Amino acid sequence: MANSKQAKKRIRRNDNRAEINKSRVSRIRTFIRTVEEAITSGDKPAASTALKSAEPEIMRGVTKGVLHQKTASRKVSRLSKAVKSIA
Repeated sequence: MANSKQAKKRIRRNDNRAEINKSRVSRIRTFIRTVEEAITSGDKPAASTALKSAEPEIMRGVTKGVLHQKTASRKVSRLSKAVKSIA
C-alpha cells in the first residue's frame, strides 16, 4: 500500500487514466467491429464508409498512446484490403 502523499496521488491518477484508456480502446473496437460486420454482410458501400470513419479513430488511438503505431497501421491495412476484396 502507498504511504507517501505522492504515491497515493499517483494511484488515483493511474486509475483515472486506465478508465479513460479503457473507454478509448472500447470505442476503437466498436468502430472496427462495424467495418467487419459490413464486410461479412458483403455490403461494399457500407464497409467503405465504416472504414473511412474507423481509420481516424484508430489513428487517434495512436496519438493518445492506446495503440502502437504499427499495430494501428496493420489493422487499417487489413481492413482496407478486406473491403477492397468484396465482390
